[in-house]
Amino acid sequence: MGVIVLENMEFFAYHGCYEAEQIVGNKFLVNLSMEADITKPAQTDNIRDALNYHSAYEIVKREMQIRSNLLENIAKRIIDALYLAFPQLEKATVKISKLYPPMGGQIKSVTVEFTK
Repeated sequence: MGVIVLENMEFFAYHGCYEAEQIVGNKFLVNLSMEADITKPAQTDNIRDALNYHSAYEIVKREMQIRSNLLENIAKRIIDALYLAFPQLEKATVKISKLYPPMGGQIKSVTVEFTK
């Protein structure tokens, strides 16, 4: 078993329930952890045997471009797309943070974490 982690992927997107968020947009940080058996790629040194983290990044990027009201919705879409793309995936956790959300006070981020 191994863990592949993509940390602090930064995206600018237009997610949110409020009209201003959907017009102005915001920065988001996404962290992804994926667990899979990495024995074969460790032995073969062949990308075809691995859970390709470049492909995983492209999935996250694609899903972050689709507007959503809730971070929970984005997190579920990312997890579902990863499981479709990688049959060897045994566990995945996605953590999405909206930086400086417009909540009427000084807040660095709000975060949703989803595991399947």
